[in-house]
Amino acid sequence: MAVSTDDELSQLRAARRSHLQEQIEEQANSQLAAEEHAQMEAVESAQLDSAMKAILSPEARSRLARLDLAYPELAQSVKQQLAHLHANSRIAVPIADETLRTILSGLQEQRRDTTIRRL
Repeated sequence: MAVSTDDELSQLRAARRSHLQEQIEEQANSQLAAEEHAQMEAVESAQLDSAMKAILSPEARSRLARLDLAYPELAQSVKQQLAHLHANSRIAVPIADETLRTILSGLQEQRRDTTIRRL
């Protein structure tokens, strides 16, 4: 009986060891994928920033940087759209601050004006 319990115990240990090894490999693969994704995003962001230096005037870049602090998703969308338009030669370069303000006001979501009526 002592031999069979030792065999069972060693089998359980081997199964647990293989399970832990699989978990470690899965974690390593997911971490590697996340790092690759983050690196690709950083490269894309750097490319957009360099494109914005060529497309926007300094005042417009400053406005877009402030927008990026408050609304990062909107700023990223505007950067991508401007880069796309510039790549297709559909906009005049450099874009002045007033032109960027016009573009941003056109993209701004329609806000609801609330009024309070007293009866």
